[in-house]
Amino acid sequence: MGRGRVQLKRIENKINRQVTFSKRRAGLLKKANEISVLCDAEVALIVFSCKGKLFQFSSDPCMEKILERYERYSYAERQLVANDQGPNENWTLEYARLKARVEVLERNQRNFMGQDLQCLSLKELQNLEQQLDSALKQVRSRRNQLIYEDISVLQKKEKTLQEQNTLLAKKIKEKEKAITQQAQLELQNNFMDLTPFVVAPQSSEMNIGGFPQGRSDGEHNEDMAANARANNTLLPPWMIRPINE
Repeated sequence: MGRGRVQLKRIENKINRQVTFSKRRAGLLKKANEISVLCDAEVALIVFSCKGKLFQFSSDPCMEKILERYERYSYAERQLVANDQGPNENWTLEYARLKARVEVLERNQRNFMGQDLQCLSLKELQNLEQQLDSALKQVRSRRNQLIYEDISVLQKKEKTLQEQNTLLAKKIKEKEKAITQQAQLELQNNFMDLTPFVVAPQSSEMNIGGFPQGRSDGEHNEDMAANARANNTLLPPWMIRPINE
């Protein structure tokens, strides 16, 4: 006995409906692949389940190319009809086209984020991987460029700080040298101020009592007065006066 024809209506049983969807979906994708291979046709198949899950097939690695081609053809056909229609209908068609484009871009964004990958074929996954690798290389290249620029800026700052440090060290040495020279000059001036108060050394002929050997007290006083007058540049007046007296 042959199988009877299946009545085309919604399957009420949830489990049977899900099983039927899985089988028919697999057969549909298989037929789309066969027609694309046998007839060298560009095929794009999009299926949304009752839960909103996306299933798709594309003979081209990038389905967007087929969709854009479809949009160009459909848009050209709509333009022929749009001449006889009002402006409101033109806006409606443009809105539908832009909405479809936004949905495609949102789906691509989810795929780039690693979401909704179950419905992608092997070729689509490989194409997505290549795009991600290319984007990652560009990100790393930009990151390395910024790092090199930051290093260059820091090296310039380091060189500037070293130059400032060298200049400050030189100024400190000059300041210390000037302070040392000023201290030596002050010490020398103080020594020159004390020089007139130095008493001339006595003669080696003086005996232990302070008088020359073999001379009287009068002769000794006259000698001291003469020496005082000769050395008045070394002795102050208050020291010469008692001798004269």
